[in-house]
Formats: sequence, C-alpha cells, structure tokens
Amino acid sequence: MVRVAVVDRDSCQPKKCGHECVKYCPVNKSGKVVWIDEQLKKAVISEALCIGCGICVHKCPFEAITIVNLPDELERDCVHRYGPSGFKLYRLPILRRGKVVGILGRNALGKTTMAKILAGELVPNLCETEGKTSAEDVIRQFRGTELQTYFSELYSNKLRAVHKIQYIELIPIYLKGTVGEIVKKAGIREELVKRFGLDKLLNREVDKLSGGELQKLAVAAALSKDVDVYIFDEPATHLDVVERVKVADAIREYTQNKYVLVVEHDLTVLDFLADNIVIVYGKPGAYGIVSHPAGAREAINEYLSGYISSENMRIRDRPIKFETRPPERKSGKAARLVEWEDIDVDLGGFQLEVSSSYIARGEVVGVIGPNGIGKTTFLKVLVGEIKPVKGAVSSTPRISYKPQYIRDIAVKNHDVPVSLWLAQQAGDYTENPIWPDLNAGFNLGPLLERRLGELSGGELQRVVVAAALLKKADLYVLDEPMAYLDVEQRITVARTIRRIIEESEVAALIVEHDIAMLDYMSNAIMPFIGEPGVRGYSPGPTDMRTGMNTFLKWADASFRRDVKSGRPRLNKPGSALDREQKERGELYYV
Repeated sequence: MVRVAVVDRDSCQPKKCGHECVKYCPVNKSGKVVWIDEQLKKAVISEALCIGCGICVHKCPFEAITIVNLPDELERDCVHRYGPSGFKLYRLPILRRGKVVGILGRNALGKTTMAKILAGELVPNLCETEGKTSAEDVIRQFRGTELQTYFSELYSNKLRAVHKIQYIELIPIYLKGTVGEIVKKAGIREELVKRFGLDKLLNREVDKLSGGELQKLAVAAALSKDVDVYIFDEPATHLDVVERVKVADAIREYTQNKYVLVVEHDLTVLDFLADNIVIVYGKPGAYGIVSHPAGAREAINEYLSGYISSENMRIRDRPIKFETRPPERKSGKAARLVEWEDIDVDLGGFQLEVSSSYIARGEVVGVIGPNGIGKTTFLKVLVGEIKPVKGAVSSTPRISYKPQYIRDIAVKNHDVPVSLWLAQQAGDYTENPIWPDLNAGFNLGPLLERRLGELSGGELQRVVVAAALLKKADLYVLDEPMAYLDVEQRITVARTIRRIIEESEVAALIVEHDIAMLDYMSNAIMPFIGEPGVRGYSPGPTDMRTGMNTFLKWADASFRRDVKSGRPRLNKPGSALDREQKERGELYYV
C-alpha cells in the first residue's frame, strides 16, 4: 500500500485555527511531518513520514485533511498532482476515433482536469511536483498504450482540439457584442444557428442570454470548428429535455470519425450519447481514479448498483432503483394542500393557461417542459409574485422557494460566510432533523466557513438548495435544483426531498430537466407544452403515466425501461421500439 495525504486548499485556513494538524501529530516531535508552508500559506503533509494515525484528520476544524492507503501499483498510473499534499489523478480515459467516450462521476474527482489534459491545455506533471514535466515525458509514460499515439500527435500539432467549457456563465465576461456578431466572429455554421434556434437571438447582447441560450451558443461554436478532438464539459446544463436531445443528436452528427469526450451528469443524455463510459471514483478533493471503459448501459447500471466489477470496487452502500410502474396520486379533498381554478396569465408577448388542479400533501410533483413555456411563470403565480388575469390560487401555504438563477445570491452576499447565510435563511439549521443528511450528502462542512462569493457553481447550488430544504414550509418550490450537481448529489437531493415530503406531510413542486431524477423522486407530473416564448399550456399535475404521455407526444419522443435498473432510457428516433410505443400511445411506461 502507498499512503496518500491530501490537504484541501480551499478548506484549509491556518489563520482561523490553532494549527491542530501540526500540534497534535505524534511524529512531529522527531521529524517534520506536518507544517504550514510559508509560500502556500497552507498545511503540507509528508507522505513518506506520515504513519497514518488519522489524528490530524479528526482534529482539523475545517475537515480539510484526507489520508488514505491505496494499492502501490496504482502509483504507476498517477497522472497529475496539484502541488505538495494536493489532489491526485490516477489514469486517463482512452479516446478512440469514431467513438463517443463519456465520463461519469462525482464533482471534484478530476473530470475537468482530464478534459484539459486531453485537450492539450494542461501538460500533466505525472505527480512530479518538484520539477517541470515535458511533453516527451508524458509520451514516454504512456508508451505501449493508445494514449502514447494520441499524445504524440496532440503535442506535435497533428491533432487539433476544441474544449467546450463547463461554466458557460463565464462567456459574457470574455465575449462582448450581439449574438450575430459572435456567430460571425466564431464562424458558427448557419445550419447549427437555425437548428439550435439562435437565429431568433441574433440581435440580442450576449450578456442578456439565459443559461440555456449560452449553452447552445457554446456547443454550436465548438461543433463549427474543423478539428480532430471534441471535448464537451457538461453540454446539457440549463437545457430543457427537447434541447438536450437536439444537442446530443448534433454532437453525434458533426463529430463522426473524430475523437469525442463528454463529461455529463444527466444519465439519460449520457446513455443516449456515449458509446463507452468510464467511471471516476475516489474521494472528492483528494484523489480520483478512472475505471476501465465499459459500454454505456453496463457502466451506468454498475454506477447505479454501487459496484464497479472491473475494479472490484464498491462506491456506494446501497443501489439506486427506479420504479417501473407509475405511482398513483392522492385525490381525496382532505389530502389537498393547494388548489387553483383555471388560470390565465398575460405577460404581453407571452400567454399562459393552466387548467384547474391541485397539489396533495405527501406529493412530489415534477414539472417538465421546454424553456420559455411558462414553468417559472406558474411558480411565480403560486408564490404571489405574478397576478393572473383570470383564476386564482385557493390557499396560501407557507412556501420555500429556490429560484432558477442563483448567481445573484452570491453577488449580493459576496463576503458573507456560508454558515451565517444559512442561519439567516433557516435559523438554527443544525438542529433541523434533515441537517445530518444534507451535511453528509452535500459535503457542506468544508463550505461553512467560506464566503458565498468564493463558491463554484456546484457548491453554490448545494448551499442554496440546502437552505430551501431547511426552511419550515408547507410547499417546497425548487426551480432547477440539479444544475451543476453531480449524480450522487442529485440522488441525495431526490432522496432528501422524498423523505421530507413523506415524513412531514407537506408537498414539493420541482422544475427539472433531468428525466431520470424526475422519475426517481416524483409521484405526480405537471407537463407544460405549447410554443416557447409565445404561449404555454399545462393540464396541471396529473398521474405520471398521463403526464409523461402528454409531454412526450408533444415532444415526439419515447422512453423504455432498463431491465436491470428500471431507469428510463431514451429510444432512438425512428427505431423499432420507438415506432411500436408511439403506435400504442405508451411513451414512458411500457
């Protein structure tokens, strides 16, 4: 075994602690095992001298230290390390021409680092943190493998790569002007402009685009490049279900016979898009290990089961199972938490109609539909921000509302510590019965002393969703709570929501584009259909079978169920199963 000692530099705060890691290390009296680096201003641990007692791990007030033992043969596969006592990445996925390779795993396990390495933006140091590693060293390290040929061609400029970044909100910081100007400057193909609906946005300033519009612009720009390697980091974020299928189809069509790498947390999209998938496992912020590749269906099912057979590694205590039969709705008058009459909303250029319906206690209602169809508008009617021209909500339950766009929260509270902001939102949140689950599942402990303005998109999302769930309410209204969360965190959100609703006899209304997660946590569905940006219609919450059939008929799509895990899988348009299900009118539950 080889010992790996990692200090999370975002969490380590020597100025705010008593240097417990240095003070309590039993070996420090006879050797320099743990010390505060004067240049880094962070703790550093000597792995060679560390005895693995774990005292510093438990004494650190910020949970910044991880010490684990890994098989010594794994050290030969170490690809990159971020400085002394920094994060370590083991292995890389192997790219093959004409195949789409997917990466599945938790955040902070090195997925973006892999993307940068394979795009040629970062030369891996092969865990030699003292000296500088050359391209020749990297090629030599991978001799005898397909990666040797890949890096030889990449570093000799025989391969050109394009990398669609993860955080598309950064685009307006670096690109100014209208969409039309960006389209011309980036050389985006006209057919992609029309395919993604960008032709309707040509006169709009880039900084006025929504997250989904920025995503489509970024994907279109990447696909328009005539390169050999296409790398897409979370291409489905902020896109609705219909747009996700369009983007997946476009990636398939425009990257034939190329190297393609896709990092994605939406299991439905990844399953539909990837030929092979590697699973990344380990300890977030400490180390990440890339598994051997497997077929998309097999890899996702193993991930859901929590056991990777090729690695003989268990990554989760219990498997994730999906219901293969639609749940029934509660319909009794006594069970109804909130009701409304037929509602009409007029926002000038946009009209919304919602049929009279109700939300029952103990019910998780999933809201599904394309962007610009009125989902957020309806939520604002429920919380009283918008007054309809016709109809009304019959009661006003206590509502906890998590908005779609959360970056403004960080901007307005830039210097506020996370712990203080949570207290402002939810009072004495540590006494809430669901806090232990949220704290463990969302890994909130290391974030509590950090300021909101310092958090990444995924970290901020975890904090804001946690704040909404910690509030005392009758109805929890969450608008896109899964954006930027990894699969494990999405499952934690889904499980926690279901537990709160079932145990407290309250209700939840969840707007989400991740079909698998909607299926996992919902027992009713509220579809929105119509013409995006012009008019929208919803029949209100219905049972899962009726609601999904209504939406998928409008979207001209169908799903099947995986035999092993029960998860929904998107049928390829025009396939035999797609045609058969459409003829029977059963587009979701077969």
